[in-house]
Amino acid sequence: MPNLPRIVFSGRSNVGKSSLINSLSGRKKLALTSSTPGRTRAINLFNINNQWVFVDLPGYGYARVPQKMRLGWQTLIEGYLTSDQEIRLVMLIVDSRHDLSPLDKTMYDFLSYHEMKIQVVATKIDRMRSTHQGRSLRKIEHSLGVEGLVAYSSQTGKGKKELWGIIKEV
Repeated sequence: MPNLPRIVFSGRSNVGKSSLINSLSGRKKLALTSSTPGRTRAINLFNINNQWVFVDLPGYGYARVPQKMRLGWQTLIEGYLTSDQEIRLVMLIVDSRHDLSPLDKTMYDFLSYHEMKIQVVATKIDRMRSTHQGRSLRKIEHSLGVEGLVAYSSQTGKGKKELWGIIKEV
């Protein structure tokens, strides 16, 4: 893979990482999606217009795979994140409909410790009532102590322009 800036997509299993990559790239089947958690089992790299490499990491947390395999993914993810010198941005993907898990906080802390540029993205925003969206997003920001969270919908494209603006700055 060429030495292009890496944009890493990290988050729990079934949070919508692959759908987000497909939505941003404008290609419906670039990254494989599944309703079954744990389908992404390797680090997948996608060359985007010879300008960036999107990196789809295996999800952390619940997946219908043996515990030993999940622990292997943890080692794989940590090794990748601490060794690839081309990483310019990590998109920490969270589900806007749910509270953050301890693993989300652990990942945020890990990325912060390693001084990585982090953009928190709350996916599936279209699946909740608009009256609940603001409260949910503020709760996520408060839980992580961040500002500038991007609310995203792969279905409607909400947040796409904003996220591309962030990517183009790296």
